[in-house]
Amino acid sequence: MNAVIFDCDGVLVNSESLILEVELTGLAEIGLTYARADFITRFLGMGEADFEAALDADHHAAFGAPLPAGFFDQLYERRIAAVERDVRAIDRAKAFAQSLIGPKAVASSSKTKALAMKLERSGLASLFGAHVYSADRVANAKPAPDLFVHAAEQLGAPPTDCLVIEDSEHGVRAAVAAGMACWGFTGGGHCPPGHDRRLSQAGAAAVFDHFNAVMTAYLAR
Repeated sequence: MNAVIFDCDGVLVNSESLILEVELTGLAEIGLTYARADFITRFLGMGEADFEAALDADHHAAFGAPLPAGFFDQLYERRIAAVERDVRAIDRAKAFAQSLIGPKAVASSSKTKALAMKLERSGLASLFGAHVYSADRVANAKPAPDLFVHAAEQLGAPPTDCLVIEDSEHGVRAAVAAGMACWGFTGGGHCPPGHDRRLSQAGAAAVFDHFNAVMTAYLAR
């Protein structure tokens, strides 16, 4: 494992927990309610287009009509506001990324502009330079392997030389489908009980709840 590819939300920055609260609140306001753990299991790491289509289908099933006009634009604005206000790097994520000698990248389901904002405001952007890749760049978002394959190609690393760090089942499946090793991460402050087991079942070779443990395992590999 020479190259390391990080997911962003819930791995490098705490934005996943911020976004989840905005989404669950916004959906409840229009009558769609979800148990938090079920929502995470179903949607965490999913590409925006697939996420929006699934929620629209849920609204159709519940009310026989599409989501209200402009719902996703308003939800996106609320998500951005919450992240801009409170985003920060996950504990020791920066130290681990700085310690890496080989190539590294970020590959996230976030939109390009939002992804850049999260990394900049959390002080992580300079660690990755141009190697920050959004699902906007590929035809198929996670759990398809496209985004990780693209990131590896840009790094000049074969998939078998890449380690992915992911917090979602969709992301783990995408990494495995890309032919990459994957470690699960549950230290983002949003993972419900049993999430480590689900990441393992999705194909994560190991699961860690803090970057100190990630660093120890990486040095011992």
